[in-house]
Amino acid sequence: MDIGLYSIFLVTTVMLILVPGPAAITIAAQGATHSSKRAFLGILGVASADVFFFALSATGIASLILASNLLFSIIKWFGVAYLLYLGVSALFSKSGVIKIGVQSKQCSRKKLFSQGLVVQLANPKALMYFSALLPQFIDPAAPIISQMALMGASCLLADILVYSLFSRLGERIAKQELKSWVVTLINRAAGMTLVSTGIRMASLEYGK
Repeated sequence: MDIGLYSIFLVTTVMLILVPGPAAITIAAQGATHSSKRAFLGILGVASADVFFFALSATGIASLILASNLLFSIIKWFGVAYLLYLGVSALFSKSGVIKIGVQSKQCSRKKLFSQGLVVQLANPKALMYFSALLPQFIDPAAPIISQMALMGASCLLADILVYSLFSRLGERIAKQELKSWVVTLINRAAGMTLVSTGIRMASLEYGK
């Protein structure tokens, strides 16, 4: 694979992961509530979802899903419902899914992993991203499988590194011993972001 083309792919992928979204909020909240070490399980969940999306795109299945109005709508509305649930929980529930505060009850490893996995699977834009991105960086004159393996491994590593930064950020916020009203404000901001993302996803039109 051409090094210049690969560099563009890697920078593009990292920059897109760095843009805060539902997965970043979830991982930061896990880091604040459970420590960045335990939040690594949530990071693995997010990364596993992206590996799944990457595999679908690499095998062409993603194109078939995006070509189906019904399948696309199922993925979209599942994502909308889950993001709204997370957002409303963060806004109004004292023990919601997204709650920043070290005093919160520790979640099991399975739950931390599933939170990261589900919140990323609930975002059809990740599927669309890989479907649109991969063909732009494939050199048809070079071995396809090796190129896919390199890009897939790079996406996995980028996910782990970038979301680890988000988990550390959440942990550092928690260690500041913030006043309750600041913690509440952070939760409200996270909740509003998730609800807003859900609403924007609901307006996402088929085929776009």
